Amino acid sequence: MLKGKKIVVGISGGIAAYKTPQIIRYLVKQGAEVKVAVTNNALQFVTPKVLETLSKNNVYSDLFSPHNQYNTEHISLSDWADMMLVAPATANCIGKIASGIADDALSTLLLAFRKPIFLCPAMNTNMYMHFAVQRNIEYLKHNGIIIIEPTCGELACGVEGRGRMEEPEKIIEQIVLYYR
Repeated sequence: MLKGKKIVVGISGGIAAYKTPQIIRYLVKQGAEVKVAVTNNALQFVTPKVLETLSKNNVYSDLFSPHNQYNTEHISLSDWADMMLVAPATANCIGKIASGIADDALSTLLLAFRKPIFLCPAMNTNMYMHFAVQRNIEYLKHNGIIIIEPTCGELACGVEGRGRMEEPEKIIEQIVLYYR
């Protein structure tokens, strides 16, 4: 169902990033071409080698890397892709998008992106329920960002509650549904 789709997968720095390689694998299996953009904090949870092996493309992690294919990689990726998925989307990432802050590879790409964007929030329950995060999510929804809501369950900190990133299979199902 995703055959021929060009998808940028963004990864921000939360523990749920361990699920993202599986999402990339599923997207590629569905026939999508995938490129990955990460924050430096995301690289504390997943390695470029894993992401490059699964996506079959270089990872975009540094605005000014001499390894970038283009000087304006954030613009070329924005032009190239049909859609963007950010999984996980941390409170920090969500706040940057809502505020128009572009200070790293991922947030700069998000600011330049004008096609469908899916966000998968993932964070501690207290953070997720914070009024500022809820306000930012509502603002992003109002402006056309598609939110794949987090689920309830045991979080990395040992607490039970809402904030757990949706499972990879369910994320793929929602993207496929969007393109039907």
